[in-house]
Amino acid sequence: MRDLLASAMAEMLRLRKWPAFWIILGTWVLLNLTFSYLFNYLDYTGGEQNSMSDNLPKDVLLQQMLPAAVPEVFTQGMAMFGGALMLILGALVMGSGYGWGTWKTVLTQGPSRITAVGGVLVSLAVVVGSLVVVAFLADVAVASLIAVSQSQSLALPALSQSLHGILTGAMILGMWTLAGALIGTIARGPALAVGLGLVWVLVVENLLRGVSGIFGPLEAVTDRLPGTAAGSLAGAMRTVDGPATPGVLDILSRSESLIVLGIYLLVFTVGTMWLVHRRDLV
Repeated sequence: MRDLLASAMAEMLRLRKWPAFWIILGTWVLLNLTFSYLFNYLDYTGGEQNSMSDNLPKDVLLQQMLPAAVPEVFTQGMAMFGGALMLILGALVMGSGYGWGTWKTVLTQGPSRITAVGGVLVSLAVVVGSLVVVAFLADVAVASLIAVSQSQSLALPALSQSLHGILTGAMILGMWTLAGALIGTIARGPALAVGLGLVWVLVVENLLRGVSGIFGPLEAVTDRLPGTAAGSLAGAMRTVDGPATPGVLDILSRSESLIVLGIYLLVFTVGTMWLVHRRDLV
């Protein structure tokens, strides 16, 4: 355990000094605030409804920008766009070690392979948890400013709803981060892993779900895909009718989504550790 913690702390030190790490995290927080609040606020104050707000009534649009709606709002972009960014992070973290040759140094001079990879995965778990909490607090702060500017209630979301939102965000982003780590390990490099991961998240799953509408038996597979489970868990947070954010679905229930995501988390973790343990370094 001491070696695992030491490995995780060393990995956190590396990540803190890596510009790409901060760029990815900062990009997600910025995109989250921009699409969840900035565009909707400009639409609300502009006096016209347009496609940015999915033609929601103004009173409903305003309610979606208040603090009480944060658990629902801040999870809607995680299924696709936030997940894609975190997949990139996972692929870069694991894949760059092969491209830079650092895995050879770590695994030949440092702790055991399982401990070394476990430290990386623990550090990624800390990053995901911290990012979800920071995004939640940032959304609460912006939503509070909007509430004050529009003379609306500053009531915070219920504790249970907040915990549901944070758990939803952690499960979705954690799953995609570990997916990226596994792909980076398989590809033994970041570039191919990032490309393959983005094609899967943004293209392949959507195509498969479209085909399943024509070929019914395929639904048994597409309904259990990572993106389907992530989108369904985000969709379980929705309380407003109307067009959903891309990637947000209602195929699985909350409990089913949690089970499927939990299985993927376990598979991606075990798969990454097994590959590093069993394969040669070159």
